[in-house]
Amino acid sequence: MTEPDLDTPVLDDHLHLDPDAGRGLSAVRDFRRLGGTHLLVVNKPSWHLGVEVETCADFRAVFERTLDVVADASDLLPGRAWPVLGVHPGLISRLVDDRGFSPDAARDLMQAGLDVAAEYVRDGRALALKSGRPHYDTTDAVWAASNAVLRHALGLGADLDCAVQLHTEASEDLADVASWAEERGLPAHRVVKHYAGPTLAGPTPSVMCRKEWLREAAERGDPFLMETDFVDDPDRPGAVMGPKTVPRRVRMLREEGYDDAVRLAHVETPAQVYGIDTEATLTDGT
Repeated sequence: MTEPDLDTPVLDDHLHLDPDAGRGLSAVRDFRRLGGTHLLVVNKPSWHLGVEVETCADFRAVFERTLDVVADASDLLPGRAWPVLGVHPGLISRLVDDRGFSPDAARDLMQAGLDVAAEYVRDGRALALKSGRPHYDTTDAVWAASNAVLRHALGLGADLDCAVQLHTEASEDLADVASWAEERGLPAHRVVKHYAGPTLAGPTPSVMCRKEWLREAAERGDPFLMETDFVDDPDRPGAVMGPKTVPRRVRMLREEGYDDAVRLAHVETPAQVYGIDTEATLTDGT
């Protein structure tokens, strides 16, 4: 059953789609049925798609598969989907711990992978980049290499004039990362912390759709985005949040009188961060 139209753009800022092993487009259909209109689809970690990278060219298969599913998702939506491409920061541990790479060699490969992702942004096939650093304890050498990868992504974002989504440790203060971005010419608001809480110093928070977090973000009135981090992994069916969650939370916020916050999260902040117009794309489908 289709829910009543929410009469507003509804954007999930960060989720994954796996048309081969996961739910794929059926998740997109669920999102739309509940009132969802727009998606930012982030490529799954390369090894989750069966790609064990040896050279930067190996990332292309991951990126191309993501572009394919984004095009199919756009065909199903009243708005559209955009791809966000990059290198998951957890790859460094897979390379160093499981495959015998040195931290410096892993850094170089991951930076080269980001250079490939940047090609897709440069030619207009992707909207933004994805990078970050481990959210778990690592050695000093892996931490330093990870921060070098993150800074490289921020430099690419500045060169391309595009946003950079980050996967990092849980934190309410990433002012250091924001300063790295500003030093490279990328405005701090164009850096997005995915899986964020309602308060964050530095980047723009992409708030996980816990009800209490969204209410707090709405009350604060600062720019924010909403996400599920839907992982689309059949081996983890209850992991993170499902694709219906963002439209359901939008409905909740509007019923509680937070109309301005809904517009902030789904129209104004996407425009500021990514340069996208969720209203125009909802109207004319371009």
